[in-house]
Amino acid sequence: MGILDRFSLSGRTALVTGGAQGIGRALAQALAEAGADVAIADRSTEGAAQAAAELQALGVRSLAVTVDVTDSAQVTAMVDAVVAEWGGLDVAVHCAGIARRSPAESIPEADWDAILGVNLKGVFLCSQAAGRVMLAQGRGSIVNIASMSARIVNRPQQHAHYNASKAGVVQLTRTMAAEWASRGVRVNSLSPGHTLTPMTERGVGADGPVWTSNTPMGRLGDPADLQGAVVYLASDASAYVTGHDLVVDGGYTLW
Repeated sequence: MGILDRFSLSGRTALVTGGAQGIGRALAQALAEAGADVAIADRSTEGAAQAAAELQALGVRSLAVTVDVTDSAQVTAMVDAVVAEWGGLDVAVHCAGIARRSPAESIPEADWDAILGVNLKGVFLCSQAAGRVMLAQGRGSIVNIASMSARIVNRPQQHAHYNASKAGVVQLTRTMAAEWASRGVRVNSLSPGHTLTPMTERGVGADGPVWTSNTPMGRLGDPADLQGAVVYLASDASAYVTGHDLVVDGGYTLW
């Protein structure tokens, strides 16, 4: 098999949580362009439907699922819906996430619970549900979206709860990878740098110049900058890669 053939996802089924906008939507697009049938899962029913319709225009099958990733019953139903529709699940990309800001001494307990609930518990529940299907199949690739903030204390924004949640995602990914490697399931994480999305646009006005000046490549990321990475991690091109955190940050974590 040639190298370009190993990047193909033709005949595979994929699920992307948080796929209605931003990074999730771009990653879903990339998987579809690589040939996969892609289910879009999001708490926004309308957004998921719109994203799924865009993918169908590419000539692949797509499915829209409404889900709250912090609810185990909904997560199980989401995965069951994909398996019922397509007979299995080959790729799962867990991108649903939220961010809030606060000095550590002032973080409300409710904000801590919300951030850890979506960003870490949600990734755990989704990885667990997808992993059960993949382990039964004897194959599969899970890609959890973390952040360069898992490795550094980002600035100037203060968000200890966000940093902690993303560091948890990386270690959770490594642990699941170690447990499941011998059973045919690979688990990796993808850690973006500052990327222009609806979630980050609120901070760009005040913090954008700092973020840009701290990035060796001199620009902020675009969701499209992450597309090649997710296809690589999802495909046979990375068949010997598991437990890895792939940082795509324009060099930000070098300084």
